[in-house]
Formats: sequence, C-alpha cells, structure tokens
Amino acid sequence: MRKVRHGFTLIELLVVIAIIAILIGLLLPAVQKVREAAARMKCSNNLKQLGLAFHNYNDSQNRLPPATGPSGCCWGTWQVVILPYIEQDNVFKLYVNWGGNDRTGPRYSGSPNTINVCNKRFNILTCPSDTPNTPFGGLTNHNYAVNLGNTGYGQQSVLNGVRFGGAPFLLNGKSTTIQGISDGTSNTMLAAEVLQGQGRDLRGFTWWGDASGFSAYLPPNTTTPDVIYSTYYCNNQPQINLPCIGTPTASNPSRMSARSRHTGGVQVLFGDGGVRLVPNSINIAVWQALSTSMGGESYTSY
Repeated sequence: MRKVRHGFTLIELLVVIAIIAILIGLLLPAVQKVREAAARMKCSNNLKQLGLAFHNYNDSQNRLPPATGPSGCCWGTWQVVILPYIEQDNVFKLYVNWGGNDRTGPRYSGSPNTINVCNKRFNILTCPSDTPNTPFGGLTNHNYAVNLGNTGYGQQSVLNGVRFGGAPFLLNGKSTTIQGISDGTSNTMLAAEVLQGQGRDLRGFTWWGDASGFSAYLPPNTTTPDVIYSTYYCNNQPQINLPCIGTPTASNPSRMSARSRHTGGVQVLFGDGGVRLVPNSINIAVWQALSTSMGGESYTSY
C-alpha cells in the first residue's frame, strides 16, 4: 500500500506567506508609533530635567547661565556650566578655560577639552528620535538649545520689524534671572529642540556659541533655511527638515530655528519648568512673544 505524504501545496504555501506579509505590514506602523511615543516621552523628560538644572543653577548663582562666556563663541557655552547640575560635575571639572580667551587657554575645540569633554554625548541632552552626529574631530552634536530671543543670533534689537524684547539667555557672559522674567515664567521659553546637523553641519553643535541657542524669528520646523556663518558648515538637507544657507546678511543674519523629529511641532521648556509641544501652526506673533522675557506682549493662547 502506498504511503500518503502530508504537506502544503505550493499554492497553500504562497497564501500563508502572503498572510504573514500582510500581518507584518499592519504591525510595523503600530510598532513605530509605540517607539516614537516612547522617544517623545524621553525627549520631554530630558527637557524637564534640563529645566530643573536651570532652576538649580539660578538658585545657586543668582542668575541663569549665560549662553556664551565673556569672550564669545568659542571658550564654552551654557552647556558646560550646566554640567554639574545634570550630574556631570566630574566632566565639568575637566573643562579648561571656560569664559577665557585665546590668551588664557584652549577653546572648546582644543586639547584637553576635545579629549575630556566635547567628545562626550550626554543622554539627557539628546533626543532619541534624532540621528546623532559628530561634525568634526569626534566632537558631538546635541538636541537642545536655549532661547536667544526673536531676532538673530546676535540678538539684534530689531530685525525686519521684529523687536527683540529681551531673552532669558544672553551672550558674552551676560544673563538674566528666573525672577527677572516679567512676562511670566509660564509664558517664556527657556529652551527648545533643535536637530543635529549631519556631516560637518554645525546645527546642534551646542559646545559652540552660534549653535548654543535658537531664534524664534521663524516658526517651529520652518521650511525657510537656517543661516550659518559659513557654507562649509551648512549641509543643506530640506528633505529631512534641515534646510540651510551659509551667506548671512544684515537683513538675514545668522540664526537657527527650533526643529524636531516629532510629528506636528517641537517640544519646548518654559520658565516654570513645564514642557509642552508647540505646534508648527502657532501664530508667528505668539511664537515670537513666547521668546521674549520682558516684552510685555498681550496674546491669546496658542
């Protein structure tokens, strides 16, 4: 008697494979949504921890940290002096010449800072939704920048009709206090997300003055290019929300906008320690008003 063999026919096998493929296709978007929700929550928590660090710094030093040291761009930013307040005191102690100049010691881009500090990536300063990058020499980009106001990086008093109105973080060793935010801490941004430039792009390179803060001159995730001081450090990638040009002018000065990988807006840290997702559709006048610390603006909720 002939033995009967049991198994799938070719058609049955193809049907099973097709069903599995459909199930995988249905499952992947759900998995991606769960991952992004977790990443967004982690990013929000990072900003909350950063807000706590700013408040602790303010309580200890009687002011917020300055965006840059007295000599400008290249001898340390707020990111260095906040290290002790995010449980990185040992790293802070290794940084040499914060607030100095070329006569007194190395820049952020010189040894030993390049070996001991600026080559490190801190999870609390990194949004997991973005792609990490080291633009040159192994030095790291990060994802959070402080509020430099609503004009350009130079904090111009007026830019194409937009009035500065003060910012919580000032340049060249100057700074304000939490208590001095007369517009109200819940109505004033302290920090927001920025994207890490890719390749040698310096956006998110918050060891360096120009990238240490964001400008609210344009709305979140604007399609208008950021303006970097040199085309060499501009890797124009509008397809991934990183448009830029490298030719600043008086009417279009150096500035970098708040940008995010989260759908619909950017996460923002406010002066009261709260973190909110500000939508891309926010009225530009409201967005600019949220960036001033003593502008005295009157606006409705976004």
